[in-house]
Amino acid sequence: MTVETRKPNTMRYLAVALGLVVLQTAVLGWMIEGRAGILRSGEEILLKTAPVDPRDLLRGDYVILSYDVSTIPAALITGDRPAGPGWQVMQVRLKPGADGFWTVAEASFGALAPAEGSVVLQTQRFYFYGAIDAGDSLRVDYGIERFYVPEGEGKEIETGRNEGDVAVVVRVGKGGRSQIRELRIDGVALYQEPLY
Repeated sequence: MTVETRKPNTMRYLAVALGLVVLQTAVLGWMIEGRAGILRSGEEILLKTAPVDPRDLLRGDYVILSYDVSTIPAALITGDRPAGPGWQVMQVRLKPGADGFWTVAEASFGALAPAEGSVVLQTQRFYFYGAIDAGDSLRVDYGIERFYVPEGEGKEIETGRNEGDVAVVVRVGKGGRSQIRELRIDGVALYQEPLY
């Protein structure tokens, strides 16, 4: 093999490698901009956290969060329900309560139309087991159940969360996607995400 035949192969490998680098950078930029767009222009709501089983308090450098709005009473589900078991998503309408915390006003397995004075969150996929009775409720996640903290600083948050002193400010973007904006203990901002 001569030097001339090796050079085109090297150039081809370099072109492929450069293409992969550009593609990875574009995907990473798209992911960052999606999150930043919600934080920059999403509607802001305040959620009350709920205690979590103490066996799952802190894993690594993040705190597990649970919200009152993660429990959906069956009586608030409107529209058609799935005929049988399977993977589902829901849209959940939240409205502000008298205490400033947002609460569940309505939920649906279908789309909820925008309404003044409310926001619509979309849940993560969950397995729906089938028919539910009027007194039952569904447990859902929104993708905001983990909050990353600096190493070793989670204990204060865990304690405050379990005593009911932690609140989370969330920004809700189009399509019901949400991002944590701020974590508060006793009404004081402890951590805050930049608005980019």
